[in-house]
Amino acid sequence: MDLTRQAARKRWEEFLPKVTAYGRVRNHVVAGHSNVSLLSGALRFRTILEDEVVAETLGAHSFEAAEKWLQEVCWRRYWKGWLEQRPQVWSQWRNRVRTLEAELQGRILERARRVMAGESGVDCMDRIARELLESGYLHNHARMWWASFWIHGEQLPWELGADFFFRHLLDADPASNTLSWRWVAGVQTPGKTYIVRLSNLEKYGSDYLKLGDRGAERLADENVRACVVEDRLDTRPRPLPEYPEEFREEPGRTGLWLHPDDLTPEIGALRGAKPAALSACVCEKVCREHFGLSPGRMQSVRTVLRDGVDRASAHYGCMGEVIEAVDPVAEMVGWAQRNRLDAVVGFAPMVGPTGDLVSRLDRELGAVGVALRLVRRASDAEAFSMASAGFFPFWQRMRQRLMERQ
Repeated sequence: MDLTRQAARKRWEEFLPKVTAYGRVRNHVVAGHSNVSLLSGALRFRTILEDEVVAETLGAHSFEAAEKWLQEVCWRRYWKGWLEQRPQVWSQWRNRVRTLEAELQGRILERARRVMAGESGVDCMDRIARELLESGYLHNHARMWWASFWIHGEQLPWELGADFFFRHLLDADPASNTLSWRWVAGVQTPGKTYIVRLSNLEKYGSDYLKLGDRGAERLADENVRACVVEDRLDTRPRPLPEYPEEFREEPGRTGLWLHPDDLTPEIGALRGAKPAALSACVCEKVCREHFGLSPGRMQSVRTVLRDGVDRASAHYGCMGEVIEAVDPVAEMVGWAQRNRLDAVVGFAPMVGPTGDLVSRLDRELGAVGVALRLVRRASDAEAFSMASAGFFPFWQRMRQRLMERQ
């Protein structure tokens, strides 16, 4: 999966005429995934922007004809906004993963590893697991089936399943991945649990069944039951972080920070910035040892950072670098000092691995006399403010705003 902006723009231009059929065909898992956009990775890293996709959809189609597609694009912003108001859900999930790996009985962990390796004994589920390991991608319906099988069929902790996806999916997003797994488990929206059923697979994913149906009886509709999952996480909302939506250039030397949460600074509030230098960091030690990211996942991060830095260098007319860092904060501080910067600017990261760095980065840059100035896209600020409760109240408000734009 090519996640560069050039590839994403080409894919989007090819898919744009198909969005009116999206609601009818999107649930079918077909070879090559031609009925879905395959933009999830580029949108996750923002080598293409939700704003571009929404605006161009409304420019080409009526809202009514493209509503289901627009709704799915907005789910991503909803999940991000929900998690921005509950950052503790991210940190508590990460802590829970480490606790489970340290404390679970060996036989449970061994079973979990076998299911992850595609050795559960249920052929269709094993094909999905192997597809993820080999390609780094799964259709959303396949993700739901496999997550439900993990939680309700194998009765394994959802936190470890979410970690498996986070380590291998090239488009893994902290909000979408974590909260989707919570939803399948029945703890994100109380009373709503997603159950994998053989009849659903036969209708929408028959290719997974064609090469063998060993163990399929475990998924027969009459044999599948939801297990009760205890919600261990504190989900009380907190005030959204406050970031300006406009960037104001001030005297002094400025550096631009690029990170995996937003790699198109040439569009939006930062397009008129005049950086003297720009930088992005790859921290392989943290990615491998703390998060356990797969080699494919690591390579995708390197690719999108290089793509973002190259585009930004051309736009701003200054040299950029991708730094291989053991400690990303220390490397950023060193970069700021080498370039004699007075301030570092960038788009505010979302809750997740990059967002975890902000507090320390602000403190350590400040200690050497460098200010950290982060801005938030206006469309993010608007969407996040509406994501305090469930999706459908969010969508009703977002729907009205989108209809007004056409």
